[in-house]
Amino acid sequence: MTDRRGVVAKRAENLMPGVPYVRGWAQARRSAEALAYQLAAVSLETDFPGLAADVNVSGDGLVRLGIVRPEAALILAELITSGLAEEMPTQPETPPHEARCTRPHTSAA
Repeated sequence: MTDRRGVVAKRAENLMPGVPYVRGWAQARRSAEALAYQLAAVSLETDFPGLAADVNVSGDGLVRLGIVRPEAALILAELITSGLAEEMPTQPETPPHEARCTRPHTSAA
C-alpha cells in the first residue's frame, strides 16, 4: 500500500536484516496506545476494534485503525476538526467594508 505521496510502503511480512523494525513498531505502539486512550475518553474504544501497531518494509511504524463504521469515522473526523478549531487563534474578522489597504503608496504624484 502506498499513498499518493509515496509515504506508506508495503506492510512488512518478511523481515530483512538491518532494517529497524522494532524501533518503528515501538513508535507505532506508543501512538496506537495514545489514540486508544483518547478514544476511550470519548467512549469510542469499541468502535475501533482493529486499532493496532504495525510496521512497513522500510521499518516505519504504522497505526492501523481497522475497519470502522462510517458513523465512527465521522465522529472521529468531527473530534479532530473541533480540536483543530480550538488550537487556532481566534481573531475577529474584519468586515470587508472596514478593511484597509496596507500596501504602501508608491506613486509620486
